[in-house]
This record gives sequence, C-alpha cells and structure tokens, in this order.
Amino acid sequence: MAKALLWLRNDLRLADNPALAAALDEGEVVPLYVLDPVAKLGGASLWWLHHSLASLRDDIAGRGGHLVVRRGDATKIVPALARKIGAVSVHAGQAHEPWLRESDRAAAEALARLDIPFHRQRSALLLSPEHIASRSGDPYRVYTPFSRAAFDAVHPRSPIAPPDRLAGGGRVESERLEDWGLLPTQPDWADGLRGAWTPGEAGAWARLGDFLEDDLAAYARERDRPDRSGTSRLSPHLHWGEISIDAVWREASAAKPDGSGKQTYLKELLWREFAGYLLWHNPKLAVEPLRAEYASFPWRRAPAELRAWQHGRTGIPIVDAGMRQLWQTGWMHNRMRMVTASFLVKHLLIPWQEGAAWFWDCLVDADAANNAASWQWVAGCGTDAAPYFRVFNPVLQGWKFDPDGAYVREFMPELAQLPDKFIQNPWEAPEDVLREAGVTLGKTYPRPIVDLKSGRNRALAAFKEIGGKG
Repeated sequence: MAKALLWLRNDLRLADNPALAAALDEGEVVPLYVLDPVAKLGGASLWWLHHSLASLRDDIAGRGGHLVVRRGDATKIVPALARKIGAVSVHAGQAHEPWLRESDRAAAEALARLDIPFHRQRSALLLSPEHIASRSGDPYRVYTPFSRAAFDAVHPRSPIAPPDRLAGGGRVESERLEDWGLLPTQPDWADGLRGAWTPGEAGAWARLGDFLEDDLAAYARERDRPDRSGTSRLSPHLHWGEISIDAVWREASAAKPDGSGKQTYLKELLWREFAGYLLWHNPKLAVEPLRAEYASFPWRRAPAELRAWQHGRTGIPIVDAGMRQLWQTGWMHNRMRMVTASFLVKHLLIPWQEGAAWFWDCLVDADAANNAASWQWVAGCGTDAAPYFRVFNPVLQGWKFDPDGAYVREFMPELAQLPDKFIQNPWEAPEDVLREAGVTLGKTYPRPIVDLKSGRNRALAAFKEIGGKG
C-alpha cells in the first residue's frame, strides 16, 4: 500500500486536519513530529509540547497507528524518512513562522531532488496571508481595513472528521518522547501549569465548549476583567493546533444567542489573524521595529529593573500580579499583558524585545506572530500601533478592571489583607493600615521602582526625541 508522510508542526490534532486528510487520500499515513532546535522554544512551550504530543500519541495509538518523533534538523530528517519509507508524498500545514517557512523551502528542495511532492494545506490561519491585499495591491498595515476584508473573505472549511483507523508508522524507528527531557525537574516549576491546563485535542474541545456555554454571551463586557473568567483561554490550544481555527470560528458563529459578545469574539480572532498576516509579510517582526524611526529610540539598559519586572517585584500590585500569573500558570490575561508591557517599555523605557523574549520563555501560548505584533503595538513601533502618548497608568487600570482587588489578592498573597482602598497603591496607605495588613514596604513588599508620573514624563520626552506621532 502507498505511504504518505504527515509532517506535523503546530497542528497536533486528528479532527479538522486538512494535511492529514490529504495524506489519507494517498494511502497509509506515517505521522511525524520533529523537534527542531531552530525553533528555540521556551520552557513553558516545551512543557505544553510534551503533554500535547503525549495526548496525540495516545489518540493515534487508539486508532492503530504510531506517532514517530525525532529530534534534529527537520530539513534533513523529513526527506530522509520520506525516502526510507518510500513515501509517495509529504503533507504539512502551511506555516507563517520564519524558521518554519525556511525549513519548508529547504525540505521542498530536498524532496524535489527525490521526486517526492511536498503539499501544504492552510491550517493555522483562517486565510492564506499571501492572498489578502489592499486595493493598491500592498499588504494591509492597519487592522480595521484588514478586518473588514478578512471578515468578508472568511469561509471556514466544513468539518473534517478524525479517521477511525490510522495505520502507519508502526515499523518506523522513533525516539521516545520521555527521553527528550521537556519537563522541568530541578526545580519543578510546572505545578501551576498542571493545575491550569489540559493540553491535547480533547482538552481543547472541552475548553471551547465551556467558553461557548458560560462566557461567550458576556464576552464583550467581561473580557477585560482579569478577576473573572471572561475569556476563552483557547490561545495555547490554537497555537499548537490542537483545535483548528476553522472549528472555533464555525462553533462561535453558530452559538446562541447572537449579540455583541459573539461579534467581539470573532473580531478578536481576526486580531490573531492580523498578527499572522503581519509576520508573513514582515519576517523580522520579532526583532526589528516596523516603524523605522524607532530604530534610534533611546531605550535604557536597566537589568535590575528588568529582573524586578520579570519576577513581579516592581512595587506596582497590578503589574506584579500579572507577572506572577504568567510565571505560575504560563499564561496572562490579555488586559494584563497590555498593562505589564506598557509599564516595561514606557515607565521603565526597557526595550520591547526584552519583554517579548521573557514572554516567549514563559507563555504556554508563545506564538511568534502574536507575541511580536502585540509587543510592537504596545511599544508604538508596529503597524496600527498604540499612539506614543498612550501610557497606561497601572493604578488606574487596576481600579478599573480589578476594582475589588480580587486578581491582585489571588497572585499577591502578601497584600491580601490590605483594604480595597489601598490594594492597588499600598504606598499611599497609612502606617497603621499597613501594619494591620502585615505589610512592610521595602521588606515584605517592595516600594515602587519608579514614580509613575516621572516615568510617564520620561517616556513622553523620549518619544518626542524621535519625533513621535500618534
């Protein structure tokens, strides 16, 4: 029987997998995942990847198949394995990450020399980014016109059922996932991740079902509240492709009732689409500002302040709560991502690339497109960016979106006994209030590492240096 090689990347699922469906049309399928060091995955991503692959391996085994895992240079492993098994073709999902696009190019050349076709299917995004352009023919640089064009162009695939049988790969040599050492041991910092997430296809569908039933209707109203469960928390499942973006769009569009919650959520999915589109057209998005004038921005080198931000010790409770949520759970509420990022790049004037690198290491949903595009948006140097004068006041953000301090108290136990009046600004609390709450500023909790008003003024002056315009 003819064999096809399925090269899995960020599409770790059996349902709604167009590359798998195309491979099955060829005959017996050998599913392969290659851990290529070129991706430089962060610690939280490696934790997720281990559990996602283990779940997929079990799902494939339950259908009579075998997941082959290899570690090394995918551009060599894929052609060599395709040749060894006598594959009639290789199938994969279309990638927008620069390193995967380069791997695709090199692998395609090697496969062509072997006369083995290499087919890629749209998988990670709703639309193929090379096919969307403005009326002038240039790529969109602003979200709103992009979203209008994209909304009209989105036609999600009909559901693709997972195969009942997936024989193939059983006699192909595979490494052991457990030997890769993807899980932390000394120390084991993943306890919070284990409590927060269920990686894998089944976990993804369960999360979608809970969101559609419990949170979609109120999404427009609740999505900015970190103290409530108002967001989908589907980002890691979507990033790893445990559920397809087509399926999420279909299910959300069909959910009842219609209303602002549904429409707002669909627009948020298009923000994800826009990030992928930007990365496709700007492969250096993670390292170079899209607005050229920001190449000369007067950033500060402040390693001690950077460490304080990374470890949730800035003395600003809402910022520290966000950073501790990130460390403990591998995820951060989107509103808090904006607040913590704004504090780093504007109040501290630390380069956005430093913040993006920390998020990349700590996020279970670390996505090359979303991470880079979002940091550039906050820093003011990307397309459709926040204007230079938008400097979030983190205390006001705390009062607005965490008015009772529930979010701060959850992740900042040392402040839990403070009254609501001072939970966002403990440095303004009288000594007797601090003493009764068990808080000693400078000891049990740090004083702010920057005066918020002075930090804002310093940021505005820096932006004016490069002729900042909003």
